[in-house]
Amino acid sequence: MFKRILLATDGSDASDHAAGLAVSLARQMGATLTALYVVDPYPFLGVGEINPMGFDAYMAAARSQGAEAHAQALRRATAGGPPVTVNPRLVEDVSVMEGILATIKQDQIDLVVVGSHGRTGLSRLMLGSVASKVVAQSPVPVLVTR
Repeated sequence: MFKRILLATDGSDASDHAAGLAVSLARQMGATLTALYVVDPYPFLGVGEINPMGFDAYMAAARSQGAEAHAQALRRATAGGPPVTVNPRLVEDVSVMEGILATIKQDQIDLVVVGSHGRTGLSRLMLGSVASKVVAQSPVPVLVTR
């Protein structure tokens, strides 16, 4: 049924749970899994020009978080059964929603799997705002996990 599954991950506990479910589905259906991490645009526009080290530090930290989120998905894909093909993807310079929608289109994704809550702090108070937007705007089915 589903041959190309997109895991939208941010490395959070909810995303790790979603990764487990996405891997399980991919394994059962013989699907490939794209693990997508979107780097939020640099929040201090204009400051980077004054202090480029701030921008570089932000991007290095974001890329490191993305690499860990991908490693999390890869660990899940190789544990507990036949390995699942995982295509890690890191997208920059767009909003999370734009990155997810573009990847759905570019990779001809059949199903999106996303955690209901992502990052901590103020973003968490939004109660899964990214998941809500994905459900509302995705042209393909979306599975939201808790």
